[in-house]
Amino acid sequence: MAPQSPSPAAPGARDPLHKDPRDPLDRGARNLLDKIWDLHTVRELPGGQTQLFIGLHLIHEVTTPQAFAELRELGLPVRFPGRTFATIDHIIPTDGRERPFADAQAEAMMAALERNLAGTGITFFDWKSGRQGIVHVIGPELGLSQPGMTIACGDSHTSSHGAFGAVAFGIGTSQVRDVLATQCITIARPKVRRIEIQGKLASGVYAKDVTLHVIRALGVKGGVGFAYEYAGPVIDAMGMEERLTVCNMSIEGGARCGYVNPDDITLEYLRGRPYAPQGEAFHRAAAFWRGVASGPGARYDDRVELDGARIAPTLTWGTHPGQSLGVDERLPRIAELPDAERTGAAEAFAYMGLTPGAPVEGTPIDVAFIGSCTNARISDLREAARVARQGHVAPGVRALVVPGSQLVAAQAQAEGLPEIFRAAGFDWRDAGCSMCLAMNPDKLRGRELCASSSNRNFKGRQGSPTGRTLLMSPAMVAAAAIRGRVTDVRELV
Repeated sequence: MAPQSPSPAAPGARDPLHKDPRDPLDRGARNLLDKIWDLHTVRELPGGQTQLFIGLHLIHEVTTPQAFAELRELGLPVRFPGRTFATIDHIIPTDGRERPFADAQAEAMMAALERNLAGTGITFFDWKSGRQGIVHVIGPELGLSQPGMTIACGDSHTSSHGAFGAVAFGIGTSQVRDVLATQCITIARPKVRRIEIQGKLASGVYAKDVTLHVIRALGVKGGVGFAYEYAGPVIDAMGMEERLTVCNMSIEGGARCGYVNPDDITLEYLRGRPYAPQGEAFHRAAAFWRGVASGPGARYDDRVELDGARIAPTLTWGTHPGQSLGVDERLPRIAELPDAERTGAAEAFAYMGLTPGAPVEGTPIDVAFIGSCTNARISDLREAARVARQGHVAPGVRALVVPGSQLVAAQAQAEGLPEIFRAAGFDWRDAGCSMCLAMNPDKLRGRELCASSSNRNFKGRQGSPTGRTLLMSPAMVAAAAIRGRVTDVRELV
């Protein structure tokens, strides 16, 4: 039987998806978040929060064991198994997958997920399915993530799925339990900030540079209490995979979620995907999807406008994503920073071993990592391969390329990308989260400095308590790998 869209709620359960977002009394005054929120509201609670119905629930091995255990203790079944989909991503090795896994904890988590899913009716994309991968890569590529949905996952970067015109957010283990048991969570409605990126990006500037620029401009706490609506000519011109990158890092700017209004690019991406509606059903869905977009007179709690033409290839230098700069800039001098940022900057410089006021370009690296839910899709690998063709990994640099899913790996294979990377000295791996969180054998060693296409540069994030991370686009990572140092990718493309 052909796969279908996530099934509707069972009879007797309130599934709000039957409501029409194109309210004739709306007159264009509602934004996408408010439309979707109202469609999925079960009830408003006395404390001001909302009991919100979740249209799509994605799970993996890390945040589910305790949730399933509590479900068993309560004697409750999975309420709507057709709306939950599982994969294995954080702990799975990317270099050899024989069972049992060499890491005992990883094997225990894998075995727990298999036991917990048995008999539930939840679809599981394991590595034998050909569809396994990072949860935020497989949801979009399989057509599970669709406009107008509420999407939840026990992973902070669930904001990625907002690229489709969905309201998507990460939840904790107790909320994973709640969704499994009731298909609902309790949550406060965020305010909405519209961020318009005007102009046009220069060559060698990518979606990763845009999202780092936004975080730098607004701060890592600037989005607290907000959902970010990304718009403007730069966003309009992006493909879906680029929009996924931008929305992915909304959480790094403190936002509860981020989204892009659905348009023709969204619809064309979804057309023919395994779990997307097919035939006439697709046309009916498309009308609904267009209807959830923010109206022309939509109201917002805040607006920000940024100039895309002024964005340079951007990378982080410190220990959070807001500590970033253009590759052609010098590192900040502590005395020139606002008072509130000086202590954090001094700590970051001490940890990173960098010198205030020095150029960031030319900083030597030890490791290059291309992967993660932020930048491991086929378009990311194509751009990195375009750079990799220009040379060979520098002596002493360890370079990994990890596709975001088995389907991405298959497409890359069809295009000859693994051969390009291997010829350039990169190590091509199987699909998984790999060195992003390093809950698997892919880790930094000691004080290694890593050029990484992932999303977080926190202390110890990549597996070593003293390891250091510079976040940048996949093309910039490839350039750094070839030169052995931070390099302006515009010199190579």
